[in-house]
Amino acid sequence: MSLPILPSCSVVPSDEELAALLETNRYDRELYRLADARRKEYYGTDVYLRGLIEVSNFCKNDCLYCGIRRSNRQLERYRLSDEQILQCCETGYALGYRTFVMQGGEDAAFSDDRLVPLVVQIRRRYPDCAITLSFGERSRESYQKLYDAGANRYLLRHETADAEHYAKLHPPEMSSANRKECLWNLKRIGYQVGSGFMVGSPFQTTQCLVKDIRFLQELQPAMIGIGPFIAHHQTPFVRHPNGDFILTLRIIAVLRLLFPYALIPATTALGTIDPQGREMGLRAGANVVMPNLSPLEVRTKYALYDNKICTGEEAAECRNCLTVRVESVGYQLVTDIGNVKKIKTA
Repeated sequence: MSLPILPSCSVVPSDEELAALLETNRYDRELYRLADARRKEYYGTDVYLRGLIEVSNFCKNDCLYCGIRRSNRQLERYRLSDEQILQCCETGYALGYRTFVMQGGEDAAFSDDRLVPLVVQIRRRYPDCAITLSFGERSRESYQKLYDAGANRYLLRHETADAEHYAKLHPPEMSSANRKECLWNLKRIGYQVGSGFMVGSPFQTTQCLVKDIRFLQELQPAMIGIGPFIAHHQTPFVRHPNGDFILTLRIIAVLRLLFPYALIPATTALGTIDPQGREMGLRAGANVVMPNLSPLEVRTKYALYDNKICTGEEAAECRNCLTVRVESVGYQLVTDIGNVKKIKTA
């Protein structure tokens, strides 16, 4: 059996070939080598920084896998003020960040009336930076207002492209169809869109993963974020095993080969499940890291899953640590806005 995905991407694997690739670790070393070479054709050894600001852990949704779900009565809730958010941006800019990622639960307090003026302020203060938002499902009108205010990227993981699987992970009022429509609306407006999925979520099959990759091929997002499922002790999935680390790395490599232009993060979840997870993610084809700029006192409260790393590091400390980690595996952090590269540069 030969690898069904070639470095030239001239051969698109069939569903059967893709499933076989995901179900075996027989060709991992070669797969990672091909993915790393492909990434270097587009991005060299550059790794882009995204400064994450977790603005609120309030959420109206009740997703069964998420630690900030509305049914979690034991969680201490918080919302950052505009002044705190702007201070995070100021700190990040001084440390070389040129992308700010504002992320939060679906919190009614972060309405358009509040978010639009905030985005306008950030855009005015930092015209050379990208503003990325991640506030879940909103109306097309809301997405348009935020785009017009100066936001230019939006992250919304589809989580699973299989509608039946989606229904097993989410409350009845949420639907895979609506999630996908939000992503298409973001694309139509002009955002650089990020999507992605969990690896090893409850009830996931290989066929689910194949559907995820096929959906991404339709969507053609600028950024693809995946990470292993990690259980949270205050959710219904507390006893479900965590996602497989090696399978997650394998999927990163497959995604790099199928989407050579994409921005693919080595996620915090990878680093949580394995001490060398982010470094290994980079070696498998990832080229983005997303350190935390949130105030130290709220980081443990944005607990999507258990044992999240880097909750006790100051922003500068986290930046220095990442520099060392990235350089240790032969790459370099760059001070750059890090736009997606649709055209091969090397």
